[in-house]
Amino acid sequence: MPVTLHQGEAFLIVAAMLGLFVWGGLRYDLVALLALAAALLTGVVPTEKAFLGFASPVIIIIASVLVLSRAIAISGVVELATRRLLRRLHSASAEIGALTACVAGLSAFMKNVGTLGIFMPIAVQAAERGERSPSAYLMPLAFGSLIGGTITQIGTSPNMLISIVRQELEGRPFAFFDFAPVGLPLSAVAVVFLAVGWRLIPKGRKAQPTAQKRFEIEDYLSEAVIPGGSPFVGKTVQEAEELAEGAVAITAIIREGNRRYIPSGEWTLFEKDVLVLQADPAVLKPFLDQGRLELIGAAGASLLSAKEDELETTEAVVMADSPMVGQTSFDLHLRRRFEVTLLSVSRGAQRITTRLSRTRFQVGDAVVLQGRTERLLEAVAQLGCLPLAERYLTMGHKRPRLLPLAILVVAMALVALKLLAVEVAFFLAAVLVIVFRLLTPKEAYDAVDWPIVVMLGALIPVGESLHATGAAGLVGDGLATVAAHLPGGLAVALVLLTSMLVTPFLHHAAAVIVMGPIAAVVARHLDFMPDPFLMAVALGASCDFLTPIGHQNNMLVMGPGGYRFGDYWRLGLPLSCLVVAIGTPLILLVWPL
Repeated sequence: MPVTLHQGEAFLIVAAMLGLFVWGGLRYDLVALLALAAALLTGVVPTEKAFLGFASPVIIIIASVLVLSRAIAISGVVELATRRLLRRLHSASAEIGALTACVAGLSAFMKNVGTLGIFMPIAVQAAERGERSPSAYLMPLAFGSLIGGTITQIGTSPNMLISIVRQELEGRPFAFFDFAPVGLPLSAVAVVFLAVGWRLIPKGRKAQPTAQKRFEIEDYLSEAVIPGGSPFVGKTVQEAEELAEGAVAITAIIREGNRRYIPSGEWTLFEKDVLVLQADPAVLKPFLDQGRLELIGAAGASLLSAKEDELETTEAVVMADSPMVGQTSFDLHLRRRFEVTLLSVSRGAQRITTRLSRTRFQVGDAVVLQGRTERLLEAVAQLGCLPLAERYLTMGHKRPRLLPLAILVVAMALVALKLLAVEVAFFLAAVLVIVFRLLTPKEAYDAVDWPIVVMLGALIPVGESLHATGAAGLVGDGLATVAAHLPGGLAVALVLLTSMLVTPFLHHAAAVIVMGPIAAVVARHLDFMPDPFLMAVALGASCDFLTPIGHQNNMLVMGPGGYRFGDYWRLGLPLSCLVVAIGTPLILLVWPL
């Protein structure tokens, strides 16, 4: 069959797009926009369909799930439960297995990038506590987050995108839990394998220092009061510190007005004690939540504005020309003059022995300041401070711990009972997150990965053009010719394997956009139902375990784990073989040919 003009143009656009993805010199959202622009100019994508991708339910689902994921992450409930579980485990395999199971399970209902972000600090601390390398923990965690996303429709972008392909082919998408009969048992097997297979990771890998460690800032000092009803009342200092697994130290207790004591581990904590805490701000919040402690300074921060949801927290270093040098926060009237509140101070290895409000600032001090979003950066500049690399700090924000999880459960129940469509249920959940102030509007917008949203909105019409112009049919004919000599099960395995192999060189979403229509053509030519082939595409595109470049989760652990490019296949290759060997019969069992 001769290739038509639009088919040839579609092939050239997709080939150029794939080449740019492989090259990596341009952002993936820009590559997608260029592909859409070329498709528009050539007429491959009609004008009336050019921007329908941005109206796709997938866009709404992804944005809503990211907002909900951020709310669950900063609530601290998952982190708190996981730390309690790890305290009962002692061997590396048990800890890695438990962490991987947790991240896989949560990735079914949250974006797997957000889930990995929650568990990475916990895994690093567990490794350090056991005097092991973080490299043994982080790669299994990343792989677990990918395989866990295959359980539900919202767990990973390939599942959502393949639902769009099915919608166009059969008039209805896959349902929320249609992926679970394949993804759940496969995830369970993968967790067991990773709990043992971490030994395949090359030993001796050293993590690259984080930006904070390169800057060599010691832990900050903060002050928190023990209120009535706190679970810390009656506990000893050692018992309280053990809850933080060594990440937080109680360096002093202030009692009897303003008397400062250096406690031993056997000292008992009482109501209204002021604890001087030494910790990184990023790990302090779970400790504050566990003890229901009230961070001194944070309570008054809401006085800066009538709207508490406008508050933001930032880190900065006091420079030589700063008006803060030689002054205390009390002298400077930080809240009245600059509209910021001091939460913590760090002075390297030097111990600070005065109350925070009476500490005289020195050049090089690192401070944590809280203020209104619109005023904070301006105030930092006026104070002559240098902002540090931004970290997501939630100190001083009191938010309900279980409510985000409750909203997620209700949304899933409404979807499971078919009372609401997936996009409607999770959109309403994201709105409730903001209404109940679990996130501020700014935090909600920051939670959305806008480059991903733009890329998907641009790629969806490009992918549809492959089907509309018949370009996918030509490629599918060729693949079907090969598959025609294979049993039906092996044909499904071939599609799964092909999707898995192209994903490391593309974004996983692009792999689905390209392979989905092709898989449907293969199924039609072989006179099989398209569903098992579409499922194979989604599973293959979700399971990139061979390189760090196919999925951002693999890249996310590369630096902290100290991995090299060639390390991934050592653990990823046997896991990929496991996915093909077990995933194929599971697909055929649930979705017969």
